[in-house]
Amino acid sequence: MGIPVRRQLQIWGAVAALLLLVLWQLGDVVLPFILGMSVAYILDPVADRLERLGLSRVLATVTICLLALLVLVVSALLLIPLLIEQTQSLIAIAPQLAEQAIAILTDRFPSLVDAESTVRQSLRSLGEAIQSRGGELVNVLLGSAASVINIALLIVVVPVVAFYMLLDWDPMIARIDALLPREYAPVIRSVSAEINKTVASYIRGMGGVCLTMGVFYAVTLMLVGLQFGLVVGAIAGVVTFIPYVGAVIGGVLAVGLALYQFWGEWLSIGLVAAIFVAGQMLEGNVLTPRLVGRSVGLHPVWLLLALSAFGALFGFVGMLVAVPIAAAMGVVIRRAINAYKDSALYNGPAEGTQAGQSDERPEQR
Repeated sequence: MGIPVRRQLQIWGAVAALLLLVLWQLGDVVLPFILGMSVAYILDPVADRLERLGLSRVLATVTICLLALLVLVVSALLLIPLLIEQTQSLIAIAPQLAEQAIAILTDRFPSLVDAESTVRQSLRSLGEAIQSRGGELVNVLLGSAASVINIALLIVVVPVVAFYMLLDWDPMIARIDALLPREYAPVIRSVSAEINKTVASYIRGMGGVCLTMGVFYAVTLMLVGLQFGLVVGAIAGVVTFIPYVGAVIGGVLAVGLALYQFWGEWLSIGLVAAIFVAGQMLEGNVLTPRLVGRSVGLHPVWLLLALSAFGALFGFVGMLVAVPIAAAMGVVIRRAINAYKDSALYNGPAEGTQAGQSDERPEQR
């Protein structure tokens, strides 16, 4: 005799609540393991491709790890120091940017902004706050002993977890599949396959889009001569996963810096603005349709809500799991909607049932 549906819902609800409680209590402790699992999940198709080319799973995993290590070493030697230097310099000139904004507003709108106005004082305070808080943040991140230890743990633990998870990914999935309830195994496999397709399409595709746009913005802005092109490109690339937001934030920041650096050189300022217009066209018409696709099913508003909610509840760990959970919830909700549309609750009684009832009534009379 099968377990009643109500009892099953209670059991699986308790399991889900227990997992959320563990995630909430452990917090940063599980961060390296979640990051390692995420890296292994992203790289598993690459390992499968290398296996199909004739490599063993061990050799494929070692090859991927060596290539990843090479990329990290090159980035640490060439890009990261320059990025930190430009970030610190940008924070340092924040008050000057605020003063120049005040000067532009004073020249263009003297009736709205005077020397003692609230707007002027607010801009000055904003620049000083960015300088002080930004400097404090950089110093805390780079100088705190706890931060150094956490970063060291991430550097050591994440690659180890990623290596072993990537090496044992397929056997681990097979063992999980063997533990599924036999009655619901086909449905769970179908839902899991759809969730995997959604998550993989979004994470891998959007990761490629963010990386491509970040490199595009950084390289083109540096070629134009913008002083903080690498920082602007990195910021715009990171937030590209939200449609239009990356281009807007990066464009406003880049044009503002261009006005500060190239004031009077309107061609250079126009080139900076044109870079973000071209980048938005490249992203919307070429990269996103090809790398992500139009049928992923994660609406930007739904994704932003998931990131905000899980980030507020579980911190950075919550933001890492927000996309898979949002994708899973989206798939389950779509399945529930389709089941509802196929049910009598939506369609009403079947025509045959109505006809049978109408035929029976005269005979009963």
